[in-house]
Amino acid sequence: MTDPLLDARLRPLLHAAKGATAVAVAAGHGDERLLLTRGSTPETRFETGSVTKTFTALLLAELAARREVRYDDPVSRYLPRRVPGPPITLLHLATHTSGLPRLPPGLLTGSARRAWFSNPYADFTTTDLLDSLSRTRLHHRPGARVRYSNFGAGLLGHALVRAAGGRDDGDTAGYPALLAERVLTPLGLTDSDCDPHRPQARGHWHGRPRQAWRIPGLPAAGALRSSARDLLTTLTALLDPAASTVPPSLRAALADVQRPRLVLPRTDNRLCLVWNLRPRQGRPLLHHSGGTRGFTAFVGFLPRSGTALAALANSAPSPLAPFVQSAYGTLCALEARDAATS
Repeated sequence: MTDPLLDARLRPLLHAAKGATAVAVAAGHGDERLLLTRGSTPETRFETGSVTKTFTALLLAELAARREVRYDDPVSRYLPRRVPGPPITLLHLATHTSGLPRLPPGLLTGSARRAWFSNPYADFTTTDLLDSLSRTRLHHRPGARVRYSNFGAGLLGHALVRAAGGRDDGDTAGYPALLAERVLTPLGLTDSDCDPHRPQARGHWHGRPRQAWRIPGLPAAGALRSSARDLLTTLTALLDPAASTVPPSLRAALADVQRPRLVLPRTDNRLCLVWNLRPRQGRPLLHHSGGTRGFTAFVGFLPRSGTALAALANSAPSPLAPFVQSAYGTLCALEARDAATS
């Protein structure tokens, strides 16, 4: 029987995304699991945008567990082109401390600039990405500060593919294939991949339908599609890695991505491998959000209280991100309920 209090907490999220015609919310709280949908099903695929990066972090940690890479390896070791400036490590890329700009040089020109409000990444290929390295200038010395970078996350994906001996093709092989082999399939995720051609919800931006998002040159930064069901499965594994029935390397990765790597200045907040960590009543709360031109996504969990939440909507993020903020607030409310009764 569904916990009515859990249902009451989640149900308002179904109407929190302005302009969305399809919403899916999934939560775990203790032994309770609940999936709610509007205009969709628990298996409906949504674009997750930068939530993809949390899966890239799992892939990095999985390769590290197999000793195929080390976190302090310079990314140049695995790329066919030199990365400018002082050495940038894989850990720098996974903690947004590389000094790389947010976007690759040359992306916002020509067709990409004209497609800014639809999909500026669609025609930016792996070759374009590698060519952009020669024009790249770092904003700061690697490790000196945090600066969010889709460029860095995309490079990380390409480096991991080459480190694992794979073919580096962003659309058909490369990152999508390696992620499926090492992370998605072992976790038992059947709705999740980077394929823009499989059936999915139709995205919307300001009420207008959008074509499926394509990001061939930087798939590790934002190409994943997933469902509420699959995201809850992933979060459940993160809540208790030791209990997960996955290969040992992925089990180790599930724990390792949660380990804080640095403290953000003037706060108690921390960065793990991609995941943001906020201490909450003495308990770590890990979260990440994402968006494309037609979708918004949020994932978060509190491992010590067994609480997790995934929220997906088929409308693009709006200013102040009310859907993400509502999802974050709901996660905190679920955890607060647990703390009050413990």
